[in-house]
Formats: sequence, C-alpha cells, structure tokens
Amino acid sequence: MTSEQGDRSPMTTESATTAFTHTHALPEGDVANESRQDSALNLASYAVSEANSRGRQFVEAPPQGRSEFQRDRDRIIHSGAFRRLEYKTQVFVNHEGDLFRTRLTHSIEVAQIARSIARRLHLNEDLVEAISLAHDLGHTPFGHAGQDALNGCMKEYGGFEHNLQSVRVVDVLERRYATFDGLNLCFETREGMLKHCSPDKAALLGELGERFLTNRRPSLEGQIANLADEIAYNNHDVDDGLRSGLITLEQLSDVPLVAEHLQAVQEAHPNLTGRRVVHETVRRMINTLVSDLIAQSASNIAAQRLVTLEDVRNAPALIAFSPALIARQRELKKFLHIHLYRHYRVVRMSAKAQRIIGELFGAFMADGRLLPTPFQPDVSQSEAGRARGVADYIAGMTDRYAIREHQRLFAVEEG
Repeated sequence: MTSEQGDRSPMTTESATTAFTHTHALPEGDVANESRQDSALNLASYAVSEANSRGRQFVEAPPQGRSEFQRDRDRIIHSGAFRRLEYKTQVFVNHEGDLFRTRLTHSIEVAQIARSIARRLHLNEDLVEAISLAHDLGHTPFGHAGQDALNGCMKEYGGFEHNLQSVRVVDVLERRYATFDGLNLCFETREGMLKHCSPDKAALLGELGERFLTNRRPSLEGQIANLADEIAYNNHDVDDGLRSGLITLEQLSDVPLVAEHLQAVQEAHPNLTGRRVVHETVRRMINTLVSDLIAQSASNIAAQRLVTLEDVRNAPALIAFSPALIARQRELKKFLHIHLYRHYRVVRMSAKAQRIIGELFGAFMADGRLLPTPFQPDVSQSEAGRARGVADYIAGMTDRYAIREHQRLFAVEEG
C-alpha cells in the first residue's frame, strides 16, 4: 500500500448503500444557546444551523469549542482523500507545471468564494466551506478525461460519477475512526456535495437521494457551493490557459465578459504588462460574478418570503446569476471549450489519460492479484462488487501515482 492511496480497503456496493441510509439528529443540547450562536453569527432564519440540522449517520458527543460544521470541515481537511487532491489534475496534468491549479488549490479557491457569498446573504459560512472543500474528493486522476474513462469502464456495473464518489469517500472509504467508517459528516454537508444524481441512483441513497425523486432543492448553502465552483473553475481556467500559452489575451478580447474587464484594466493602468494584466482582469471578473450572484440571489430570496429551511427546500433554485450574466458566462464557457479544452495538447494528454485508466481497469479486473493486498477482492464478491472496488482504487490515485502504477504493470523494465 502507498502513502498516496492511504489505508482504504475495498467495500461492496451493497455495504456502501447501507451506509447512506441512516441519519440521526444531533445530540440534544442547549437549544437556546444554539439559537444565541446563530443570532451572533447573524444567520437568516432559513439558513442551516445546528438547531435545524438533520445530524449525522452515527451519534457522537457534541464537539467542544467548535460548531458541528467546523468539525465537518476539519475532518475533511485531515482526510487522506483531501491531501491527494494536491496531485490531481484540474486542466493541466500535475507534472506539467508547479503553478497550475490542482484539485486542492481549486477546492480552496471555491471555499473562499463561497464563504464570501454566504456571509453577504447571512447563511452558514462553515457549512459552505465544508461542502466546498469536499466537493471534489471523489474525482479521478486526470480530471474529466479520467472520469469519462472510468465511467466507460464501469458502464456494465452502474457507471462512475465523481459527485457520487465524493459522497462514497466520506461515507465509506475513509477509515480513520474507531466506531464507524467514513467521516460521519452532517447530512447537510453530504447533501451539498451531491449536486446531481439520476433517479435510479437516488433511489439507493435513502434520505440523501430523496430530493432528486421529489423535486426538492438542497440548502442555500449547497446551492452557493455549486455556483462558487463554477465561478472558480471558469476564471481560473482562463488564468491557467493564459499561463500555459494555449490561449492569448488577444483571443479572449473577443469574449465580452473578459473584454470588458481587460479594457478597464488597460484604461486604468496603461503601462501595466504581463501577468499583472492577467491577474487584474481575472480578479475583476470574479468580483463581477460574485457581486451579480449576491444581488440576484438576494432578490430571489426576498421574492419567495422564506422563513424556514423547509421553505428553501420547497422553493425553486434561488442562488443564481442574473439572466444577462448567464448569457455572458455561456460565451466564456464556449470559448474555453473550443480554444482550451479542445486544444491539441490538452486532447493528447486526455487521450493518454484515458488509455492509462482503461488499461489499469482491464488489468485489475482480469487478475485481482495485481492489486495491492488491501485492495484485492474477496472471493465471495460479485463481479459488480469487484468492479466497484477497482474503481475505488483507481479513483483514489493521483495523476503521478496512476502513471507509475501503469508503468509498473506494463513497462518491462519496471517491477
């Protein structure tokens, strides 16, 4: 077993499903004190709080000196899966440069943006932070190319989706505590991590999947984390794309959302050059998006006359950009798909990544003895259970570990 893989062991799909279905309210405490804390934090009545939380799957003593959602955040930060995000791809493979975003730096940036939004809307910052830091824990190596490859490999066994895998990591695969598997996070943290889910998968998740079957919404905190993720990756992909040289400011000047802020920077600082122009442009773009999201969301919330968290769940999605900014965001996404994500250098690396993932999966399914001992399947496991265990192992790899593991299996000179 390697330090990059941690101390996880395989678990069947059936046992993972069982772990999803039991939620217990937080232990009874001083509710009046909790209400005073919420008031001190200036939380809205419809925000998630310890008083209205659905609690944890396994009952624990209350934390001392921190909130329940701060405990969730701390457990996420100390998990092996979180540390491995440092060496997982955002767009550029980890070894291509030290300054490109990784899943770890992306998650931290999402958390910063999300906390700022939550504070302005009087929502639970600690919960938003926990969701943001955990949302990519289940991502494969090699970014979306790795996910697509692993999903293809798992097509006959229920597929693979990184949102579901992130929840599986915190519910089952992390092995740190004496009395339960996973991290035993609060329901609202786990709910916020699960951005989308098909009805057939939702039916297996018990209370966690219920909203996908009954057309209800997650908390506003979960909605914030989702759109903070979008703000972060669009704007930081612009930054990384420019740093890599795969796209240029001249090309981006045709994209209205970028052109507006680039022009403002050039007018305010006519002698500014190089990376400072890029940074000033990107930071202004982020500020525009965050400010628009706060204003539109506040308007949406006011229109619904929300009082309780249940009102949030029964309302339409309320955290949103204005229609005008949605259109400008769409233009930026289109540009990035054409000029960055489909650039031949990115496509070449994606093709290599998909081949590595596919060949690793095929080899491990053909002969489970090739897996490290803690990950080898039990003789009683079904083929679907074995496949899920292999997917867990591969999804937990970093970019460089996957490359090395492929070399160890397929390069004659490796052992």
